[in-house]
Amino acid sequence: MIDIRFLRENPEIVKQNIRNKFQDHKLPLVDEVIALDEELRAAIKEANDLRASRNALSKQIGMLMGQAKKDPSRAEEAEAVKAQVKANADRLAELEAKEEELSEKIRAIMMVIPNIIDPSVPIGPDDSANVELERFGDPVTPDFEIPYHTEIMEKFNGIDMDAAGRVSGNGFYYLMGDIARLHEAVLAYARDFMIEKGFIFCIPPFMIHGNVVEGVMSQTDMDAMMYKIEGEDLYLIGTSEHSMIGKYIDQIIAEDTLPHTLTSYSPCFRKEKGAHGIEERGVYRIHQFEKQEMIVICKPEDSMDWYEKMWRYSVELFRSLDIPVRQLECCSGDLADLKVKSCDIEAWSPRQQKYFEVCSCTNMGDAQARRLKMRVKGADGKMYLPHTLNNTVVAPPRMLIAFLENNLQADGTVKIPEALRPYMGGKELLK
Repeated sequence: MIDIRFLRENPEIVKQNIRNKFQDHKLPLVDEVIALDEELRAAIKEANDLRASRNALSKQIGMLMGQAKKDPSRAEEAEAVKAQVKANADRLAELEAKEEELSEKIRAIMMVIPNIIDPSVPIGPDDSANVELERFGDPVTPDFEIPYHTEIMEKFNGIDMDAAGRVSGNGFYYLMGDIARLHEAVLAYARDFMIEKGFIFCIPPFMIHGNVVEGVMSQTDMDAMMYKIEGEDLYLIGTSEHSMIGKYIDQIIAEDTLPHTLTSYSPCFRKEKGAHGIEERGVYRIHQFEKQEMIVICKPEDSMDWYEKMWRYSVELFRSLDIPVRQLECCSGDLADLKVKSCDIEAWSPRQQKYFEVCSCTNMGDAQARRLKMRVKGADGKMYLPHTLNNTVVAPPRMLIAFLENNLQADGTVKIPEALRPYMGGKELLK
């Protein structure tokens, strides 16, 4: 959500930003919100004028009533002023109701107008226009066939999707044995990796109120992702970013405590609507998974530096597990409405002979802070909005796919990279 004052003063910039995001149907909203804003400011001015005159008229009534004791004709004049005060009070009540109504209309529209993207973001309509920036590690194609990831897991008796289907339906799984242990090892390794980077480990609530959901994501994203608890104002989180950023709702942060750097573990729950191809079956796109996340809350001038650090942490972690990756810059049309800048870290799939997304790093600017009424108190006592950023450390279902494919040996064993061995009881191979 952008600042109404910025929109008021720069309507053409906001409109061009909408065009850059290929959301032309939202262009009329800019003029609509400007008209409503003018109406609101006029109502506020009139209401303030009435409040000021109320005090003056009240003093006048008192004076006239005092004079009426000596001159009865003054009583009539006092009654006329009383009538004026009553009329003003009625009008003020109307204006206050109008202010509330207009403010709500403006807020509803502002929640839909997309955030201003960073000038460095490539312009394009959808993810087909995303731009590869850099590769890390050589993508290797082995001279033996690599099975589909669930087939690899099944050879270790490590997955049971049929049983999960009977218990929970499609989009769920049981992990077992060494594969389940590998899943937890990756999470534990990622946790410790981020703690060593200076991040504070946190386990957040896995359900959040509706006003927090509204604060951290757009309505479109909410409808596509979130599961609501029937009969309660609670939603299952789609990522721990939601509850971690929500932690700061209505809070004032002391500037000298910034940046806040947090790494959080949580299960994640997503609707994942729509049909998907064979490569998005198995454990690639599912309704429930676990994830280690990184969150940063910082001064606005520091956010791009943190953005750079955060995606590089993902690269470092994946390379430590012998997985080749690349950085893919997200284009304007592929950015959700709150995002200022975003990139994906994609892992190499030897089986598919292509990269696929495993991490997503995002600078949200001040959009979440404005929606959540999160503020920073500077050394000078003035308030301002911080910037918020988030990035996946690891999401083991997709990480497992990349890990198994890139560490599978010709004899069917899976190599355990040195960094992960302490979390696997010292094992060097899965057999």
